[in-house]
Amino acid sequence: MASAATAMVVFDRALVRRRRDRACASWEAHDFLFRHAADLLVDRLDDVTRSFACALDLGCHDGTVARQLATARQIAEVYACDLSSAMAHRAAGTGVVSVAADEEMLPFAAASFDLITSNLSLHWTNDLPGALLQARLALKPDGLFVATMLGGDTLVELRRAVMEAELAVTGGASPRLSPLTDIRDAGALLQRAGFALPVVDVETVTVTYGSLFKLVADLRGMGETNAVVQRNPATPPRQLWPEAAARYHTQFAEPDGRIPATFQILTLTGWAPHVSQQAALRPGSASARLAGALGTVEHSAGDKAGRRP
Repeated sequence: MASAATAMVVFDRALVRRRRDRACASWEAHDFLFRHAADLLVDRLDDVTRSFACALDLGCHDGTVARQLATARQIAEVYACDLSSAMAHRAAGTGVVSVAADEEMLPFAAASFDLITSNLSLHWTNDLPGALLQARLALKPDGLFVATMLGGDTLVELRRAVMEAELAVTGGASPRLSPLTDIRDAGALLQRAGFALPVVDVETVTVTYGSLFKLVADLRGMGETNAVVQRNPATPPRQLWPEAAARYHTQFAEPDGRIPATFQILTLTGWAPHVSQQAALRPGSASARLAGALGTVEHSAGDKAGRRP
């Protein structure tokens, strides 16, 4: 029987790091999704009236969010970390101190930051609940956590086309795309990690491409290609990708011949617990009755309700 630790290893983190290192060289040609998600994240901060003295950008990539925290939000101390040393080096700059560090093993003391952000990085962690817990512990009481990550409906078209093509070509299917967190689970994960007032929002971004191969080139340029440990290491049959491209076009092509690619972006927000935060009242502590406010008759819990036929 596999141990609990072994069961948690879904992604090859060393491969994720190497692919992110490789993507660093031509990042600007493929970073559109990260720039869009960064805008969503920073816009969320605009809804918060309080100021932050010290912030951490977790899984920073090229440092887009970290730089905005240091300039637009005027946060004096901004730290950035990334699994990729190449990305961490790129993120360093005026007002930003960067380090190469793994989201699964944060090298920061407890209660170090007033704000922690993460932009499209946490979906590559093997132990997402553990990574969220570490982030919460690194926050000061009443500190804010805001993160974007790819949700389960991302690349639904590509997943279907590739799976059907592989079944047709080989008679079986192997993990070709990485699993992602469903929106229904994201809020529960925040609660499990101990965050107060958890909120999860979703935005769907649809990008069109001239072909499946253009889409795959963008995914490689983002460092977002398959890194599942159980992926098939063998070279795919030569006819697999042409078959997948044909199925993608047949099932999803728009009238102009371009194919859509769906990206689901989840925005997770939570606060480190603090006594000043709103909390649910103790059951039975209400000072007024709901029936009175509604102008209706109150029945005790012991009254039997009529049964529908």
